[in-house]
Amino acid sequence: MLSTVFKSFRPSMAASLALFVLATVFMTLGMWQQHRAAEKLLLEQLHKTALVLSLKDAISQDRRFSSIEVYGHYDPDRHVLLDNQVWQGRVGVYVFTPFETIGGVNILVNRGWLPLNPDRKSLPEIPTPTQQIVLKGMLNTLPVPGRLLGQADQLETGQWPQLVTYLNLSDISLSLGMPLENWVIQLSPSEPGGFEGREWKPVFLSSDRHRGYAFQWFSLVAACIVMWLFLGFRKPSGKKK
Repeated sequence: MLSTVFKSFRPSMAASLALFVLATVFMTLGMWQQHRAAEKLLLEQLHKTALVLSLKDAISQDRRFSSIEVYGHYDPDRHVLLDNQVWQGRVGVYVFTPFETIGGVNILVNRGWLPLNPDRKSLPEIPTPTQQIVLKGMLNTLPVPGRLLGQADQLETGQWPQLVTYLNLSDISLSLGMPLENWVIQLSPSEPGGFEGREWKPVFLSSDRHRGYAFQWFSLVAACIVMWLFLGFRKPSGKKK
């Protein structure tokens, strides 16, 4: 019985090769999504267990997502606007303003999202507190684009605010004429002096989303196997002479 089944299983070489290549690609993509899910899960757990620390301790201990409270003042005139940021289906910018603490630490603060005109010639007004304030937020790494398309924008020291496609910290520091910490403070939603879009999340795509994508890729692997079996057992059309 079993030998009869094996004898009737005759998949074509071309179909077997094509389906093997597809299954290999789908398996690789599924494993990559699982790897990304594990990375995102670690970040989500780190976000949940983040501590309340001083800015100095959070930076020295490399404590991403720490809740911090600092005293100092904004640079009221110089702002960096990160372009191509979508919030609730609208395209605009995230506003990054330098903040100097009373301890002399300079760091960029992401104050939220503002709309931008399609022609990008007229930049939005950015009202900024000029007095000393207590600022509350979350410490995070600078946003990194998934793919760099073209060169970074050339910043000018005498023209502010400046619209950029990528945040290049060394260029920004050079334009401001002062060193910046390799971190950013995401301004808390309850804090004044900020704008829309401050529902900060630890990751753009959750670990559950990546696991869902992995399941889809593995389902395609299973589909390739089913197709291979179907083609192997299918009787050829036509009659033998």
